[in-house]
Amino acid sequence: MTTPENTPVRSTTPRQVRPATEGWSQKKDDAGRPLLQFASPKKGMPPAHLADMTPKERAEKLSELGFPAFRAKQLEKHYFTHYTSDPTTMTDLPAVGREELVGGMLPPLLTEVRRLETDRGDTIKFLWKLHDGALVESVLMRYTGRITLCVSSQAGCGMNCPFCATGQAGLTRNMSAAEIVDQVVRANRLIAEGGLGDPRRVGHEDERVTNIVFMGMGEPLANYKRLMQAIRTMVDKDHGLGMSARGITVSTVGLVPAIKKLSDEDIPVTFALSLHAPDDVLRDELIPVNSRWKVDEALDAAREYFDKTGRRVSIEYALIKDMNDHGWRADLLADKLNERGRGWVHVNPIPLNPTPGSIWTASDVSVQNEFVRRLNDAGIPTTLRDTRGKEIDGACGQLVATEDDVAAYGA
Repeated sequence: MTTPENTPVRSTTPRQVRPATEGWSQKKDDAGRPLLQFASPKKGMPPAHLADMTPKERAEKLSELGFPAFRAKQLEKHYFTHYTSDPTTMTDLPAVGREELVGGMLPPLLTEVRRLETDRGDTIKFLWKLHDGALVESVLMRYTGRITLCVSSQAGCGMNCPFCATGQAGLTRNMSAAEIVDQVVRANRLIAEGGLGDPRRVGHEDERVTNIVFMGMGEPLANYKRLMQAIRTMVDKDHGLGMSARGITVSTVGLVPAIKKLSDEDIPVTFALSLHAPDDVLRDELIPVNSRWKVDEALDAAREYFDKTGRRVSIEYALIKDMNDHGWRADLLADKLNERGRGWVHVNPIPLNPTPGSIWTASDVSVQNEFVRRLNDAGIPTTLRDTRGKEIDGACGQLVATEDDVAAYGA
């Protein structure tokens, strides 16, 4: 076919951008593959805390400290109900030895370094310093009818995903169960003190965090033992926070053996798989753990989670312009999900939150809408997720200790 001279020929082939790095160097192994850190570096963990222990272990610890076991129930009420570790407020404990008792069971874990607000005060990002100087973040968000806290489970992350600021930072260490739980307790304290709006104005003087999403720093399933201890403490109605397991979401990039373990825990948390590409060719580059467990293996494990728990699975999918937002990928994703049955899954496309080290950006609105339409038309319930906190680098994939954060810590 000929065209008139000087008339440009339009290509009908969709543009395909490949994952690449800019402004940082992706860690590689000796074979040149993106480095994956599953084991936490051997660094000093914080002192043992009430939230690290089972009820039996708390009684044993009190005995070691020279106190009767019934003091555990009093400490639990102060920490999990009144959200305090301050011995001066615990007047039901004997004055003699009170500070030693509280210091031995509720040692300080998180020091607030910085707090940023956006969305008219409905979104707050915290920067916390851990006992060894490691920095982590969590994000508190008020929605209509619920309050959600995005918590961190590791300082940094070892999954090395090139579009995620946390992954660019690498893994510093696993967080303890109590460090995870303390993020919730500290958020609850802020809410009780009116930091998320005057409780009297919103009509709920006893409101607290209702939903937890493990979508902060870290790969939760790479810190499995401490993750599960934290969750058990969150849902324990007699010795913990008494939250609903259904309000807790655990997200993973696809550690298949750990997904299978989670299926057998008999704790009906919501499970979310961060997929981001339905084809192995792209996902190998976008999510380096795909070199261990491929798309179909991860989806099979997700379906198994539904079969064992009856809890519908969420598929998280960051829409990146010209990289993974093509119509054919929406069709392929729908085919793969439908092959595994109906009614077991919900897809959450998320416009990419750009980070300083990324050359990519979110898909055009029309492309996002087309991606969602194709999935819905194929019978896959799909909802484009609203992101919060972008103005304060508090949205998905943006949590990382920046130079400004380090400067604030140093100050």
